[in-house]
Amino acid sequence: MQAPLQLIDSRGQFKEVEGNIIGCVHSQDGQYIAFATADGDLWLVARKDLQQPNNWQKLQPHEGGILCLSQDMTPSGFITAGDDNKILRIIPGKEPELLLKTKRWAERMVTWFDETNVGIMVAFTVGKEVHIYQDHFDKPKTIIEHESTVSDLVFNQDGQKLVTSYYNGATLWSLKDNTKVKEFTWKGSHLVVALHPQEEAIVTSMQDHDLHGWRVSDGHNMRMSGYPVKVQSLNFSKEGKWLATSGAEAVVMWPFFDGGPMGKPPVELPGIPGGYCTIVRFHPVYGDLLAAGFIDGSVLLISPDGEKVLPISLGQDKAFGAITALNFNNSGDILCFGTEKGIIGLVDLAASA
Repeated sequence: MQAPLQLIDSRGQFKEVEGNIIGCVHSQDGQYIAFATADGDLWLVARKDLQQPNNWQKLQPHEGGILCLSQDMTPSGFITAGDDNKILRIIPGKEPELLLKTKRWAERMVTWFDETNVGIMVAFTVGKEVHIYQDHFDKPKTIIEHESTVSDLVFNQDGQKLVTSYYNGATLWSLKDNTKVKEFTWKGSHLVVALHPQEEAIVTSMQDHDLHGWRVSDGHNMRMSGYPVKVQSLNFSKEGKWLATSGAEAVVMWPFFDGGPMGKPPVELPGIPGGYCTIVRFHPVYGDLLAAGFIDGSVLLISPDGEKVLPISLGQDKAFGAITALNFNNSGDILCFGTEKGIIGLVDLAASA
């Protein structure tokens, strides 16, 4: 296979492995990166070995596939959930530790922690329930029950609230007293949820290729449509000015300022002609700088005005498969990505070209 082009040549490395990559995550301390495959392999990369693919380590922690991957409560660890109903702690250099065995699969998982590591929480979905653990896995902080299967979840910035999506709507929860702050209703299947950083809006992707949003203050409905394919990824910029989405040939960005998005057209950033965007991630430090992955395996780093486009990796006639995982580390100087055909890649954005 021909190697990827552009920044990955001078600032990174890639490796071809087996299985669809379902997630890539950096550890809290930034010293390790993990890639999970649907087939059950977990690849661990030490930051010091970023340029040494032969040193990247493969584990098979579950008796079957991996469903989700997240940061752990420990600085260098990760948490995985598998179709064996096990939730495991993975710390490099140690044997996998069984944290829990659930009655059903855990299909979505998110970790929240503050910069001083004073507070840490892990939340995951199990059918109609969301289980939340704080600081340890001895017993759950709370279990939130829903009337239908939970499709996605996200913490707010201070970890005091959680948003969940499900069939026919979404709910904003207070984790201080485990009560509903507000319910938001719209008929249909809601797949992925995003919360505005200042909690001004909640937006979900819909089964029918649209987005639906609600203004949190008064529940006012917002509909954003016109996508040729299903939107699988949405991400707010750090200050909440823009909502970037997949689902089109271009990267679609909806304005959340000056009264937007209703009544305002989206901005379309450069994409890959003849394909479409599959995943988007804003830079955690530099405001509106955006990374976007595409169906042909390309990854682009795009400036807010769309005038500067840095190719991280350019796809080779879909030989790499669609980008299915994309993430920055906490400081934003390392970008990781994975594809449906088993390409895993890392780029050191701070390295000399």
